[in-house]
Amino acid sequence: MIYRFRIVSDEVDDFKREIIIDSNATFLELHDAICDATGFDKAQMSSFFLCEDNWEKYQEITLEDMGQESDSSEDLYLMADSVIGDSLDDTDQKLLFTFDYLTDRSLFMKLIDITTGKNLPKPECVVSQGEAPSQNVDFDEFEASQIVSDTLTGHFDDDDEMYGSSEYNDDEVDFDNMSIDLPD
Repeated sequence: MIYRFRIVSDEVDDFKREIIIDSNATFLELHDAICDATGFDKAQMSSFFLCEDNWEKYQEITLEDMGQESDSSEDLYLMADSVIGDSLDDTDQKLLFTFDYLTDRSLFMKLIDITTGKNLPKPECVVSQGEAPSQNVDFDEFEASQIVSDTLTGHFDDDDEMYGSSEYNDDEVDFDNMSIDLPD
């Protein structure tokens, strides 16, 4: 089977990638395909998170073992050991690809198509629109943008979330009706 993933960003409006990959490939192969398609450094710590329909994370698949304690009740899933088809079997499955742990920045992914009866020897990026968000954030710039944001919104309470409301909003990421204006 061949899986087709659509990848978008909440930071860059015109960014979109679509990657096709064999269902027997590992999440590490998907990781590498995403890094190749975005120009991200493959050595930077990252994780996939399988998500519910409301983007609530329920399973992490990480690049490396981060020293999780052996008595932890949670299973450890490594990208190199995790086959995509073992975790995903329905279209519309949502994932997050967290590429910047320090500022909790992620790409939003959705499994948009499954083609049965075919195999793919290596992953391919079949749609590439817009520039990818920067993999690393300039912390001085990040801090300044937070101060400006807090000033404009009046949010100064330490209990407030840094990125706004944690409530899910269907309009925030619309994979099906995404319109991208490309320059002529």
